[in-house]
Amino acid sequence: MINGERMFILALVLALLASCGAHDRQAYRAEPPYPRTVGQKPYTINGERYEPLSSHAGFVQSGIASWYGSDFHGKTTSNGDTYDMYAMTAAHKTLPLGVYVKVRRRDDGRETVVRINDRGPFVAGRVIDLSYSAAKALGILGRGTAPVTVEALGYLDETVKGQVVYRGPASYDRGSFGIQVGAFGNYDNARKMAETVKQRYGTSSIREAVVNGTRYYRVRAGNYASLKEAEQVRERSPDKMIAGGFVVALD
Repeated sequence: MINGERMFILALVLALLASCGAHDRQAYRAEPPYPRTVGQKPYTINGERYEPLSSHAGFVQSGIASWYGSDFHGKTTSNGDTYDMYAMTAAHKTLPLGVYVKVRRRDDGRETVVRINDRGPFVAGRVIDLSYSAAKALGILGRGTAPVTVEALGYLDETVKGQVVYRGPASYDRGSFGIQVGAFGNYDNARKMAETVKQRYGTSSIREAVVNGTRYYRVRAGNYASLKEAEQVRERSPDKMIAGGFVVALD
């Protein structure tokens, strides 16, 4: 009986240790649930107010990178995308949605480029939450976090063929701005949404882009003369499609 009791206790301890280890690994994959529905408006998480930047120009930040994966796969991100853990994307608390950033590990120099399409991470000291594939590219899947420097590159210039070019609008006060309301892998779906947008608002456009080997068709509503005007339309719109979109610089 004594030996049997010892074996039982040993098995129980091993089971508890295995459970704790699995929980720790999962904690790296996804932080405790927090809202991912915030976009370009100021927002408050855990009592702290965040004000998204209107421009990415000159943005450089150092801190800790983490990652999130299967717990959020297939859910809606802050800019309306469906989170794909295998795409090269990331969450940031204040950078404009749609901006591309270079993330470089400060301990070994590895780097990668991701598109900001979500908000987070809301954990002290962490500055960016990478997708599974982005974290894999930087080699931080196992350890869960790494010290990094984040440098904003700009928006992908879809008019330049044969090379990857990032840019910012010539002016955030003057130019041509629209509200992106959807991104589709299927052109017919993009066309149908664009027709609906045109019927409601008089102007719509579709922009084609190839990101990490995947072709997307992005639907934009409106054509506004300034970033401020486009933001005001989006913020005040009673239409959930517009209110849930985000402002982009049109070509």
